[in-house]
Amino acid sequence: MSLFKAIAASVAFAALAACATSTPYQAADGGKRGYTNQQIESDRWRVTFNGNSLTDRETVETYLLYRAAELTDQEGYDYFRVVQRETDAERRLVETGFGADPFYSHFYCDYRFYGRAGRLYGYPRGFYGRSRLGYRGHYYHDPFWGHSYDVREIVRYEAIAEIKLGRGEKPDDAAYFNADEVLMNLAGRIQRPEA
Repeated sequence: MSLFKAIAASVAFAALAACATSTPYQAADGGKRGYTNQQIESDRWRVTFNGNSLTDRETVETYLLYRAAELTDQEGYDYFRVVQRETDAERRLVETGFGADPFYSHFYCDYRFYGRAGRLYGYPRGFYGRSRLGYRGHYYHDPFWGHSYDVREIVRYEAIAEIKLGRGEKPDDAAYFNADEVLMNLAGRIQRPEA
């Protein structure tokens, strides 16, 4: 292999690896996926985190909770209460493989025909045996244009929470979170974008 081909292959592999990663913890600026926040009242915010199809539900919800704690700390508050929270899943099916070619018109090549008495005969196959009426089969699939594609489900998660910020001692209720403790406990699970 020439040096040029080796360099080109390594550059292509690096570009592919960069595209095939989960959404890091980042602001969703310029069409990127990540977190957004919107102030509703002086002490009430809506926080969201959008992940790509490689970001699992648990990671999206962890990043949302971390962003809520980070926002609470930035605004000078001590704790936050989750007023409302939900996680939406966007699901879609995508064709993969040869049948998903963007230049292919999805015209199906099917070499079947109807013989005597309305029976369906396929293109002669030869290796499946002969019936007394000739070569017979369900139908012949062209190896280049037949059912050579797969369908894959792509799922993207979006977590949304409305939070209310507070100062002082955190109330003894499961809906309230101490911002400093959340930041400390979840810091090891946060993947930031590579510089």
